[in-house]
Amino acid sequence: MSLFALVPILYLVGNAYVFWRGKQALQAQPKGRRLLFALVYWLGALSIFPEFLWHSASSPVYLLRLLHQVGTGWMVFTLYMVLALLAFDVLRLCRLCIKGSFWVALLLTLVSLGYGYYHYKHPVIKEIDILIDKPLASPLKIVAISDVHLGYGTGKQQLADYVRLINAQQPDLILIAGDLIDNDLTPVKRERMQDELNALRAPLGIYMVPGNHDYFGGIEACEEFIRWTDICLLRDSLVQLPNGIQLIGRDDRRNRSRLPLSTLAEQADASRPIILLDHQPYDLATTARCGIDLQFSGHTHHGQIWPLTWLTDYLFELSYGYRAVGESQIFVSSGLSLWGPPFRIGTDSEVVVFRLTSNLQ
Repeated sequence: MSLFALVPILYLVGNAYVFWRGKQALQAQPKGRRLLFALVYWLGALSIFPEFLWHSASSPVYLLRLLHQVGTGWMVFTLYMVLALLAFDVLRLCRLCIKGSFWVALLLTLVSLGYGYYHYKHPVIKEIDILIDKPLASPLKIVAISDVHLGYGTGKQQLADYVRLINAQQPDLILIAGDLIDNDLTPVKRERMQDELNALRAPLGIYMVPGNHDYFGGIEACEEFIRWTDICLLRDSLVQLPNGIQLIGRDDRRNRSRLPLSTLAEQADASRPIILLDHQPYDLATTARCGIDLQFSGHTHHGQIWPLTWLTDYLFELSYGYRAVGESQIFVSSGLSLWGPPFRIGTDSEVVVFRLTSNLQ
């Protein structure tokens, strides 16, 4: 059985378990209340399915955004309720019964989701000092973001808040490591989100590489939208900035015919600083072999919510944070926004600020 078939089955089984425990907790309540609970519960649990099927409909954006948040948010609600209730079941097997365990689990889950929503809405600034062994005309401040996921999850008002936060750092250069768009350009175009993107300010420019979600909505449509903005989209290409910095932008791994990093690196001057933008952080040893000074990636979200952080730590060589590999320095961001559920639990929504300096100055 494929993973895509297994996930919805596990989701429905988890909801059936939570509903069954809820029915037990409501046994003494009047029939009308029990019916209302069943109706509300299954409307929430099943809302995820029309959200995926209906996301391109011509309905009001606010309605589709509400459906998106309820549908994807219910997945996390289900996960945390199942974990809490299973924990109480284990305690009961150990002859330690918690009175009103369903209601305690519900309270713990709602508090966790409330914290996660607040944490998601308040991104942090991560400042990283990068020292390189190549000449640099002057110190450089780079604001680097990834995984904005513009669409039904991240709307125009949220984007406006992000733009203000980025501009407040007064960057020399802005880098976007993919997944600027979620899955569908419909809400992005209908809300004219290019107007907010065009408010970004950086004297050395704004550069972006595509991510897998930019491909999901159609990479050609994404390219067309980017042309409405001041963002320069790099797909297997190299640009040299006025201060001598060389920026390599790799296409996403979904393009199976993308160029090898070694081919792109051969086009660069190895004696000058080289920065690599690559959405998905794979094969970090190749980055070091190719003489890259700084790589910035995203994609992992660092799992977005605990305990999925454990899964990304298992799946990726570096699922979050800074690492030096040979002479290369690599940073994988957990992302500025997120995909799906509007919660950050155990991870950060972040803007990364690199302060790039040379020890040859």
